[in-house]
Amino acid sequence: MTDNNAPQIANISRRSILKGFALSGLVLAVGMPAQLLAADEKQKYGRDGMPNGWVDDPLVFVSIAEDGTVTIVAHRSEMGQGVRTSLPMVVADEMEADWQRVKVIQADGNEKRYGNQNTDGSRSMRHFFMPMRNVGAAARMMLEAAAAAVWAVPVSEVKAKNHQVAHAKTGKTLGFGELAQKAAEMAVPENQNLIYKSADEFNYIGKKDNKLVDGFDIATGQTTYGMDVRLDDMVYAVIAHPPAYGDTLKSYDDTETLKVPGVIKVLTLPSSPPPAVFNPLGGVVVVASNTWAAIQGRKKLSVEWNAGPNREYDSAKFRETLQASSKQKGGKVIRSKGETYNELANASSTISADYYIPHLAQAPMEPPAATARIVDNVCEIWTATQNPQAGVDTVAKWLEVKPEQVKVNVTLLGGGFGRKSKPDYLVEAALISKALGGQAVKTVWTREDDIQHSYFHTVSAEHLEAGFDESGNATAWLHRTVAPTIASTFAKDAKNEMPMELSMGVVNIPFDVKNIQIENPEAAAHTRIGWYRSVSNIPHAFAIQSFIAEMAHQQKKDHKDFLLSLIGPDREIDPASLKDDWNYGESPEAYPLNTARMKGVINMVTEKADWGKTLPKGSGQGLAVHYSFVTYVATVVEVVVNDDGEVSIPRIDVAVDCGPQVNPERIRSQVEGACVMGASLAMTSEITFKDGVTVQDNFDGYQVTRMDAAPKEIHVHLVPAKDFNQPLGGVGEPGMPPVAPAICNAIFNATGKRIRELPIRYQLES
Repeated sequence: MTDNNAPQIANISRRSILKGFALSGLVLAVGMPAQLLAADEKQKYGRDGMPNGWVDDPLVFVSIAEDGTVTIVAHRSEMGQGVRTSLPMVVADEMEADWQRVKVIQADGNEKRYGNQNTDGSRSMRHFFMPMRNVGAAARMMLEAAAAAVWAVPVSEVKAKNHQVAHAKTGKTLGFGELAQKAAEMAVPENQNLIYKSADEFNYIGKKDNKLVDGFDIATGQTTYGMDVRLDDMVYAVIAHPPAYGDTLKSYDDTETLKVPGVIKVLTLPSSPPPAVFNPLGGVVVVASNTWAAIQGRKKLSVEWNAGPNREYDSAKFRETLQASSKQKGGKVIRSKGETYNELANASSTISADYYIPHLAQAPMEPPAATARIVDNVCEIWTATQNPQAGVDTVAKWLEVKPEQVKVNVTLLGGGFGRKSKPDYLVEAALISKALGGQAVKTVWTREDDIQHSYFHTVSAEHLEAGFDESGNATAWLHRTVAPTIASTFAKDAKNEMPMELSMGVVNIPFDVKNIQIENPEAAAHTRIGWYRSVSNIPHAFAIQSFIAEMAHQQKKDHKDFLLSLIGPDREIDPASLKDDWNYGESPEAYPLNTARMKGVINMVTEKADWGKTLPKGSGQGLAVHYSFVTYVATVVEVVVNDDGEVSIPRIDVAVDCGPQVNPERIRSQVEGACVMGASLAMTSEITFKDGVTVQDNFDGYQVTRMDAAPKEIHVHLVPAKDFNQPLGGVGEPGMPPVAPAICNAIFNATGKRIRELPIRYQLES
């Protein structure tokens, strides 16, 4: 019986959907039936909790040309995570293609063709591993059927191997190119009839030596990032944005600006009142023949702004407000089990602590940039974006055209971390091009623009209390989390964290405690709030994993032993029973919260790091564990604190259980990067506001980890998966959350000083 809701494969070699698209020969696509049957109609399916993220399968294209070239379309954005290699690699492996004869091309933003292209939420491989295998298996089986037809032999007697099909009995072979046209005439196998390769037959999947398709070009400077795009007759633009979120333009004088050599024109962009959504901030635009002239011209502008609703925003005062709310009973109850308050009042002993984490900026090495041109009422954009479809839709709205009149070409991204999911800078480029009569224009954000006008990671105050019995076992757990919500970016009056945010390590704690109370007081947003690598898992893991270390110390127990005891016996937990109805958009049956896997990474990392080893004075180890994006990660950090309070990190060990590992080297790379970024946010990174304006404006104020301060050694330990039938977990983000608490726990063990707020850099000065 056919599952009408399962992804299906279609032979679209002669379909109109390929018009203007560089694929030929046998062309296959895999997607949901509604997409395949109505490829010219926009289809949307259920949300998975991430804005603009749809739970549907892509139309993944693979073609085989007559010269044997296999072309695979990468429909996700490449920003260093290796997705432009890993996803096509799955197709190539399953179809027995020679990777040296595979060409990978980047998809433009096109929801009709590709389904969900929003590269957020550590979802690419876990959502698209099986669709990629499906199309690869279908292509291989069709090539085998074509060869069998040519030789007039049973298909069971032929086998695809290394870019050709062989008939063992006669020794005959035919290359994929020779079979392309014949294969295009073959029926596509039904999903239930697909024959997959076994894991021991894989050539690339699960192997350690897979090279990035872009690796050589990146290393030699031959590839194109958003900032690299050049078009004929292109001009350049920079924008003086409103200083505070919600400010509007009052007046400006461009007399001196127009005297700057190279400056061509000054114009304005309209401002958008809150909520921000993905709309541009507005401001005064300086257009010039080169970027330097545009920047110098902007410096000469004289601009007056109307103060908006957030001109009073002072992050220091707001911190006091958040922390006061976190200490008051009466916030929205998110999860309640037992009689927590009564148990706390009558416990043998109690402990409480407060934690704080500031705003953070994604600060990718490549600031936002977009190039736009309008020809024949079609706006074409070249840019580094994580979310090209949001770009298409938002640009179309602002230009007042149909989405079909907007094309977004996706370049490589010099980092993203969530910032480049928001297409406000694409809209700016499109509006400026329109104002210039369609002329090609590159809109460039400087480093200062990016750090001062980001969609910032939320500020957060966390209050925790616990009660113990006479044996030192936790009997009560109270957690109040207070933070402006990402929902405020889409709804003006949103003041409580979304279920998605609360499911990032707050409500879904798998602790074996009889009395649990979790509350969420309101908090208003005073700047644009967006997702940042691992999102709300950062403050939640920082608070919870730091607090557990404090609990263990108070009860005079080893941190590891106490943590394992707190998690309790091995069991699979339905996330809904923990008030987590989101579960990262995944089925609770396929992805229950598994305490054995959580304990497994704790045991692995402590063994690999030699937990409890004797260290010299001023050195210490710290432990933390966290479950995010349906992956389990435990971290042990070793620190050294010198007499001046300077912290160095000689070693980090990380154990990762993400299920099957398609590209292990990319997993290690992602986790290593997460350790460096996690150390950065823990040690030095902070965004503050005064009079509504971001205080920091470059890397001298918003410090990121320098090479000399980065962890000296990072050891990534991957938990072997049972098989490739086990569901996959996320990889890009889960390595981040345990890093900061593990560092702070290590500092306590080295110095006896508790760190309850980030960044650390101000707190250990002698």
